[in-house]
Amino acid sequence: MPTIHDVAELAHVSIATVSRVLNGSTRVSDDARDRVRAAASKLDYWPNSAARSLTTQRTHTIGVLLPDLYGEFYSELIRGIDHSARASGLQILLSSSHSDREALLASARSMRGRIDGLVLLAADEAALLSAAVIRRRIPVVLLNPRSRVEECRSVSVENFEGALEVVRHLFSLGHRTVATLRGPFENADAEERLRGFRAACAEAGFEPGSAHEIAGDFTESSGFAAADAILRADPRPTAVFVANDSMAIGLLSALRARGVDVPGDLAVAGFDDIAIARYMTPSLTTVRIDAYRLGERAVQLLAAEESEIGGDSFHEVHPARLVVRRSCGASRVDALESDETPGDRNRR
Repeated sequence: MPTIHDVAELAHVSIATVSRVLNGSTRVSDDARDRVRAAASKLDYWPNSAARSLTTQRTHTIGVLLPDLYGEFYSELIRGIDHSARASGLQILLSSSHSDREALLASARSMRGRIDGLVLLAADEAALLSAAVIRRRIPVVLLNPRSRVEECRSVSVENFEGALEVVRHLFSLGHRTVATLRGPFENADAEERLRGFRAACAEAGFEPGSAHEIAGDFTESSGFAAADAILRADPRPTAVFVANDSMAIGLLSALRARGVDVPGDLAVAGFDDIAIARYMTPSLTTVRIDAYRLGERAVQLLAAEESEIGGDSFHEVHPARLVVRRSCGASRVDALESDETPGDRNRR
């Protein structure tokens, strides 16, 4: 196995110079840097990350804590995090935590000493309370908090505004009774989307009862199971806003099994614009958010100097856009050829 001494000897430089090159230091001439890299490549030298961390006091690794790792939304989010990290010469240490504040803190503790910072999806109050403790020890960037969090950098999407726009659209099509299949209780995204639904209903003069706000958990199976409750609601809705696309896909499957025509009998709209949404039958009207960009920006904010972004309380909000397809029954439908998702663009 080649050593750093072998690289230094082949490049005709000191061991200290090799170390500076491998650690990304600018205090090296271009000629020396080129010779070190050429020697390392020729010898197939693999730096010892653990030893390098002892010298630099950095691991060049970021931790990522998400409530789940399943589904197209999380796939795109993780892809954005991974690509951005690799572009910055970083690695990621990924974990999921489905439980309470103590479980989140335990996950963060297990990463201590192995990461330089943490990306944490602020799904609920437990995550925010955990972030307050974790950020005393390492930098933290929050994904999708409801609003700016003091002494924390964060990036989120327009959950409220996106839900408001899509439900307004359903009312504009002539629907007077609109239900929602909501996400998990105490989940920040779900609550903001529910708030947008209620605001649009208030604007339209419709007061939804408990029968028009059906509980879900963001999974396809909960969407499938919700079909009967939606069809039994009194008065029966002619449209339903589903708080994410995974549940909407489950609901579409259940409605098809029951012989319910979409959009003739019931219009359906979702949220997220996951890749499969436009290929459903009928194609799914939804709200587009860029999960890839969300993950990408989280890493950039974690790596950024304070002078670049204006301090630790920086908060960035990404837009959500209505995408009209056939499941809502609108006469205007976005053409499939131009209906490109953010993920499609980022794969190029």
